[in-house]
Amino acid sequence: MLTTLPVKGMPQQHASSATFSTGWSRSRRCPIPASPTEPDRNRRGPVVLPAMYSRCTHDVLRMRSECTQGRYRSISVDREADGLLVQHRQPWATFLRHHAGEIWACDFLPITDLLFRPLHAFFVIVLETRRVIHVGVTRQPTDAWVAQQLREATPFGQRPIYLLRDNDSKYGAACAHVAAASGITVLRTAYRAPRQNATCARFLGSVRRECLDHLLILGQAQLRRVLRDDVQYFNYHRPHQGLAQRIPAAPRAGATAAVRDGSVRAIPILHGLHHAYARAA
Repeated sequence: MLTTLPVKGMPQQHASSATFSTGWSRSRRCPIPASPTEPDRNRRGPVVLPAMYSRCTHDVLRMRSECTQGRYRSISVDREADGLLVQHRQPWATFLRHHAGEIWACDFLPITDLLFRPLHAFFVIVLETRRVIHVGVTRQPTDAWVAQQLREATPFGQRPIYLLRDNDSKYGAACAHVAAASGITVLRTAYRAPRQNATCARFLGSVRRECLDHLLILGQAQLRRVLRDDVQYFNYHRPHQGLAQRIPAAPRAGATAAVRDGSVRAIPILHGLHHAYARAA
């Protein structure tokens, strides 16, 4: 049922034409206008967006058109005093692929010996070639010990631009100070994101499956010898499918050319756990 009600503040000649419903709106708690011609005083005017939004939209469309099919860029927009600044940010996988030769990755491998005592192995790997730069073993991986391992891994100015690591508490202020003094930028992976350091994680799995699962570790000295022999085999004798069946390390200086004639002999490593093959002299 419709009822004509006087509207406060409205001229008398228009008060009779203002028709309202006797019902009440649940959201507004006010009478609902029944006539579509009655102006809504609570309605806002047209929204005018700043010029930076249209400019940003234009830049995004231009960037999208320049990209190849199926590949898009993510951007971040910063407001400056003189205008709009668009910064390009590449995905994590693209960053690793472009800077693989300048990135080293490091991580810890927890090990338990025969008497159920904990041991920790520390590895540093070149991301591009999978070559293991350094390996260390300890029972107490303190911040000072990790900093010393980083010093030993970067002798005579041999250092990367980026060092990729996780958020383990073993990396403390001393390790960060050594990295900053050497000109190394530390990159920390996100929490619960092991795939960001997938190359190092894959290597640690290979060490456990191909070496440590077949041996009984008695102490720290034995583990150090075993890991050094396994790293020697990994760098100079083990081919990798990800490297087109090449070995991680370059041929040593003064190495003789490959001999294509003669019999092949097997060289046992770690008492026959692995074998290296070479032509007999």
